[in-house]
Amino acid sequence: MLGQQKQRKNPTRISNIQYFLDRFYTNRISFRMLINQHTLLFGNDINPAHPKHIGSIDPNCNVAEVVTDAYETAKMVCEQYYSAAPELKIEEFNAKAPQKPIQAVYVPSHLFHMLFELFKNAMRATNELHEGSKEGLPLIKAKVTLGKEDLSVKISDRGGGVALRKIDRLFNYTYSTAPTPSLDSKRVPLAGFGHGLPISRLYARYFQGDLKLYSMEGVGTDAVIYLKALSSESFERLPVFNKSAWRHYQGGPGADDWSNPSKEPRDASKYKAKR
Repeated sequence: MLGQQKQRKNPTRISNIQYFLDRFYTNRISFRMLINQHTLLFGNDINPAHPKHIGSIDPNCNVAEVVTDAYETAKMVCEQYYSAAPELKIEEFNAKAPQKPIQAVYVPSHLFHMLFELFKNAMRATNELHEGSKEGLPLIKAKVTLGKEDLSVKISDRGGGVALRKIDRLFNYTYSTAPTPSLDSKRVPLAGFGHGLPISRLYARYFQGDLKLYSMEGVGTDAVIYLKALSSESFERLPVFNKSAWRHYQGGPGADDWSNPSKEPRDASKYKAKR
């Protein structure tokens, strides 16, 4: 179905699919979180790998360690495709307690999922742009910061960036910059299904955070994960099913009230003055 939508580009249908899948996957994240918590807290066995976790929540989640773990996993997948992967440089800026590692009350598996997706994208873009370069692959840089309100993780690459008009599309379930992978391949697909970034953003938003992309075409992309620094503010963000939600599927997109509503490059050749 999603493959057909790529061809039709019906704005109303794509908007409805986006709206439905955002809510569907958010509920799935919530259900899985609830099941995992119940199983881990009330089961007979204690998880030997993480004895200090409260269910699936780590009260002292070391963010830099999760960043490193996600990078190493993405690096392994990337090397299967390109036989090379850019190195990682991590920096920490702890405004609350300088010189101390940044820790937070969070679900490590959620953070890992987001970071793994961002590292995969960064590595693919870097390899494809700098393949065969004498200077080698430029570093991927990760910055972890902790302030009064936000805990932020920024992943920066030199993979050539994305045009401004395409940024919003990257969070669309019907869009991917990579070709659709073959289902017969023995290797795990690196990209191409179009679900990685939008679902990663849902993980970030689930506990009142967010995921943003800032790109400079020709240079690279910065992806920033925003989380709440205070666990008391990290409550669930869940969809509500009411008449307003139902009306979303009934109405079409509103008329654009700007002189040039199109985000596509315009063909200016037909406007050339006659000589």
